[in-house]
This record gives sequence, C-alpha cells and structure tokens, in this order.
Amino acid sequence: MCAMDVAARPGAAAGRGPCAGIPAEQMGFVRQILDRVGDKWSLLVIAALEAGPLRYTDLQRDVPGISQRMLTLTVRQLQQDGLVTRTAYAEVPPRVEYALTPLGRSLHHIVTSLITWVADHHDQIREHRHQTLK
Repeated sequence: MCAMDVAARPGAAAGRGPCAGIPAEQMGFVRQILDRVGDKWSLLVIAALEAGPLRYTDLQRDVPGISQRMLTLTVRQLQQDGLVTRTAYAEVPPRVEYALTPLGRSLHHIVTSLITWVADHHDQIREHRHQTLK
C-alpha cells in the first residue's frame, strides 16, 4: 500500500507507511487477520497444506510440536477465514481432509518466504539474542 498524507486521506489509520491506505475503522479487522495468519501454528499449517489435502493425523505429523487441541483450533480458525477447507467423507472409518482454498494458496508463497527467511537467518538471530543477554 502506498503512503499518503493524512490530510489527503481523512480517516486513514496512519499518516504514512503500510497503514496509511487503510481506513481507521478497518484497522481492528486488519490486526485480527494479521494475528491469525501470523501466529506460529497457522503459518506452519498453511505451509504443510501446500502439497495438497492432508488427513488430520498427517497434518499433525507434518507440524511438529502442535498439540491436538491447537491443531483443531488452528484449522477451525483458518476454515472460518476461508483459507482452509475441511472435507468429511462418509466412510467407515470416517475420513476428514484439510486443504488450502484459493485464498489460502494465495497466502502460501508469503508464508513459505517467511519460514525460509527464518531458517536462513536462524544462527544470526540466535547470536544477537545471546549477545543481548550478556
């Protein structure tokens, strides 16, 4: 989003920067969505679903460290926002698969870039943290 002068954009959330083009009354919703897609579990679930639909247990295996409760909560929230679909098949035993929607796929490259950036800079960040603790 382009930076705009507050006088040129009355009611904008900020005078400049990425929030300048967003009306102040929409900022609460924007923060909610950023919190949702920016939390650690959502990022990893979106990344795991890139290859295609996964069953719940496969998704849990592909997202190391996530508890059953957090995975359930995360996929439910991603589904509510239209980023993930949940398909239940009438089989015995029942089968449920989760997949990215087109909206979720449009977010995937951003998520992957962020995860890659963290992995690439892991050592540098750890060193900076170590130095500030001295």
